Amino acid sequence: QYFLDSSFDSLEIIGHGIDITETKGIKELIERSGESLEMRCFTVDERSTYESGAQRIQYFAGRLAAKGAVLKALDKKNSENISWLDIEIKRLPTGGASVVLHGKCQQIAVGIGITQWFVSISHESYYAAASAIALGRYDKQTSLFSLR
Repeated sequence: QYFLDSSFDSLEIIGHGIDITETKGIKELIERSGESLEMRCFTVDERSTYESGAQRIQYFAGRLAAKGAVLKALDKKNSENISWLDIEIKRLPTGGASVVLHGKCQQIAVGIGITQWFVSISHESYYAAASAIALGRYDKQTSLFSLR
């Protein structure tokens, strides 16, 4: 069994976001904008993962849903001055997803004490959905997030 000593800081949920995206809408946007949408919304690593048809569209829809979920967890769902490229969804060797933040999103996360992310993505032919949970250190002595 694993026990936590109550004198240690523990990770607490700082934010949670969930997003759903219609795959057909992403396909139409990509067809209309060509590579423009892909360049504005996805990093080089994200763009290089899939190369073919329907799977590529589902992949992009899932990544957009994950980025939307991360923005909601940051409480920035309608924020200006945040680039989609500031949120990168990487694939772990296990096949799962991880979040890497850059620029403004990284600054926001550090400012509110986020130290770890859990993200889950699901996609099929019609929809993609994602959930993002932001965790941070909680200082039990002051009852405040340590970096707030």
